[in-house]
Amino acid sequence: MSLIPRRDLDFLLYEWLDLPALCRHERFAGHDRGTFDQVLDAATKLAGEKFLPHAAKADANEPHFDGTRVHMIPEVKEAIDAYIAGGFLAAAFPQEDGGLGLPYTIAAAANSQFSAANVGTAGYSFLTAAAANLLRAHGSPRQKARYMQPMLEGRFFGTMCLSEPQAGSSLADIKTRAIPQDNGGYHIVGNKMWISGGEHELSDNIVHLVLARIEGAPAGTKGISLFIVPKFRLDADGRPGARNGVRLAGLNHKMGYRGTTNCALNFGETEPALGELVGHENQGLACMFHMMNEARIGVGLGATALGIAGYRYSLDYARTRQQGRPASNKDPVAKPVAIIEHADVRRMLLAQKAYVEGALALGLYCARLVDELEAEPASQQAEDTRLLLEILTPIAKAWPSEWCLEANKLAIQVLGGYGYTRDYPVERYYRDNRLNPIHEGTNGIQALDLLGRKAMMQNGAALRLLLGKIGATAKAAAHDTELSEYAEALGKAVELVAATTQVLANAALKGQVDLFLANAAYYLDMLGHIVLAWIWLQQAQVARAGEKSAVGESREFYEGKLYACRYFFRYELPRAKRCAELLQKLDDTTLSVPHTAF
Repeated sequence: MSLIPRRDLDFLLYEWLDLPALCRHERFAGHDRGTFDQVLDAATKLAGEKFLPHAAKADANEPHFDGTRVHMIPEVKEAIDAYIAGGFLAAAFPQEDGGLGLPYTIAAAANSQFSAANVGTAGYSFLTAAAANLLRAHGSPRQKARYMQPMLEGRFFGTMCLSEPQAGSSLADIKTRAIPQDNGGYHIVGNKMWISGGEHELSDNIVHLVLARIEGAPAGTKGISLFIVPKFRLDADGRPGARNGVRLAGLNHKMGYRGTTNCALNFGETEPALGELVGHENQGLACMFHMMNEARIGVGLGATALGIAGYRYSLDYARTRQQGRPASNKDPVAKPVAIIEHADVRRMLLAQKAYVEGALALGLYCARLVDELEAEPASQQAEDTRLLLEILTPIAKAWPSEWCLEANKLAIQVLGGYGYTRDYPVERYYRDNRLNPIHEGTNGIQALDLLGRKAMMQNGAALRLLLGKIGATAKAAAHDTELSEYAEALGKAVELVAATTQVLANAALKGQVDLFLANAAYYLDMLGHIVLAWIWLQQAQVARAGEKSAVGESREFYEGKLYACRYFFRYELPRAKRCAELLQKLDDTTLSVPHTAF
């Protein structure tokens, strides 16, 4: 079964992150490890029984539009209904809002099982929870009652409508208009593209959260507002009534994520699309980023789940597929060995393990930071937690979506020619995961955000805080002779980041902004690899402590963590130095090449 092993989750949640400690806070006081285990067990069971069985079928029979309605296989709704009935949709919401009041970290770990099993079906609930969370933060009491509450109950689903055909990721160039009405509402007029979950019949209503410009608003991102535009208008009692002016222009047919409808939507084209302002005029992007930042951690964890699914499948295949003989055995009639006996196959498996288990740890670490802010938003530590989360978010989205995709590629390679066929799921995992480097802001955008904003914010406060924490881990691990090699390498990496960032910052201070950002992707790669090395060294510290009294399979588990750490430091971390060398040269190749040279 291509799900995330519970042993891995237990290691991260309990041995490393100490999630039960959150229960000391009033926000999570009603829970304990027993509650957490029940939720994780239920998620694993439901993912295996209701999501995994139809994953291939949903991929082969993607939703289709007949000009009137969208059709999809019935198993999708059956799975989502079971998910809602199990309480997973509202799991991380406070009990006063109708949720279970669970830590976001536990909800994220549980949802990773659904993504590993069937990311296309899981996408609908993922978007709905994020939309409901935005309304929880920025909606009026009336909007929460009429829209957020039905979403948490699973009666309404949600979307985010940002991109437009002509603008793509450049939100400053969106053209959708919001025309004020005498009753305080708005007519929304425009076109939105790439809207996941934008049309279906899985719920009673779809709540579209739409970015648009109120007439007369400033140009650029400073003139964007956020609106609720439901598929069906609500009557005075909050029940769906007449159809609103939101119409499906067509479905986009993607190489992966085929089970999730992806839509081009027209607003107000032939009939009024009534919308309600969320928050204040011209503050829509700030509101939307509340949803997007959570979504970016979710995208990283979704990418990780797909990487784990491919890794687990290729690992099982490598253990059972017999082919070839060791290089030292020249006897042509000797019995073939399982391909896991070949060093190059073990290399590919170990790389996958290092990528996906490191990425899972990073995603859950960021989720715990979210919980710490939720538990004590005004504490003395809150500002540091907020800064740390700010600088880690683009890495938590981009690094897993890049390197867990690489893991999926390696999974295909382990299976050889069979991996390239649809008889096995690893090619589907790769196609599904290929969306994540684009999803919720491309990795190029994440790189610009990391270097241009997060590393420089408050005169580098977030970066200094992160490097301080990484350095502290390196210093502590230096006392363990088995880890001292890695501690020394990580300490040097911290110095490397500081020096490289200073060179880039000096260029920015000289007004060389384009040159400063020209190789931002390599800055993301450099810092991302160093952060993952830090995450792996922390896991290694826990594994070293655990293996002292472990026997049998438990000892083998810790040994696996230590080998993955060793692999990452020796094979992957050196990449950061190569990136730093390029960045410190302020190389202008990509900036100066004329388009006539292509």
